[in-house]
Amino acid sequence: MIAKWQRIIDILARLLEVPSGLIMKTEAPKHFVYISSEGDNNPYETGGEFELETGLYCDNVIQNEALLIVDDATRYPRWENNPDMKHDMLFYMGLPLMWPDGDIFGTICVLDTKVNPQAMQYVNLLKEFGGVVNTDLKFLVELSARKAAQHALLDAQDQLEQRVERRTKQLLDANQSLQKEIKIRRKAEKSVLKREAKLEESNTALRVLLEHMESSRGTIEEQIFSTINTQITPYIDKLKQHTTNDSAFAFAEIIEANINELTAPLNKHLSSVFAKLTPTEIEIAKLVIQSKSTKVIADILNVATSTVDFHRNNIRKKVGIKNSRMNLRSFLNSLS
Repeated sequence: MIAKWQRIIDILARLLEVPSGLIMKTEAPKHFVYISSEGDNNPYETGGEFELETGLYCDNVIQNEALLIVDDATRYPRWENNPDMKHDMLFYMGLPLMWPDGDIFGTICVLDTKVNPQAMQYVNLLKEFGGVVNTDLKFLVELSARKAAQHALLDAQDQLEQRVERRTKQLLDANQSLQKEIKIRRKAEKSVLKREAKLEESNTALRVLLEHMESSRGTIEEQIFSTINTQITPYIDKLKQHTTNDSAFAFAEIIEANINELTAPLNKHLSSVFAKLTPTEIEIAKLVIQSKSTKVIADILNVATSTVDFHRNNIRKKVGIKNSRMNLRSFLNSLS
């Protein structure tokens, strides 16, 4: 692009027959010679610089952002201190060069040491060349923007790839951790299942043992109860029937009562009934089971017969036969 601008300035200087054709670049507070036409009589060298706001022709162009044509600066006092007059450049024709956003880039201009009416006929050509430079500036901005966008896209792509790489690694690490955790949990589950199976086996064995013990206990209790009823109680009854000795009879009753008391826990039904009775009622119930009459029970307990009747009625009420014709002794014996 620099070579292109150089050709434009050289063509412009030859056509207008001027010693100097320039593209100036403004970077406040300086004004630089960016492109200078080739020629022996051109006093401006590429890279040369001027201070702005010192009376330069280009100062006026930049301030007004408009075309400036000075046919003969010697005729106008305002240009007396113009630094260009040091080179006797009394003729000037220049235009502002603009960035796409409206900021000043610089100027494109031609200068001559003499009045040059022929050059003024090429003002439109100067505008065309200025338009070419402005178009190139727009292209530079767009190109720079595209490059910036490409760099941003590449940076974003790199960042995305890095993020994907990091995330992939995180997922792989997480997956490995998960697999380890699954193995540990499966191992723990197997261990728990084994312990549960062993515990179930132990519980089953314990249940069987308890059932066997309960069955054996019931069988033993039945055997004891049956033995007492068949091999002991009948002989006590015979002893009581055939003895004439009051002491022997009393001892036989005591033995019978004690045996009944010992065997009472073996009889679950009778025990459940006794649990509802008072101690006096239990004593009367045992005597009733022994076929004792109300008078005999009253004599044994040293109470009135009415008291025995009162307790017998309470017993019938508590065992649920108060309104029944069932004999109390028969009911209690059925529980035995």
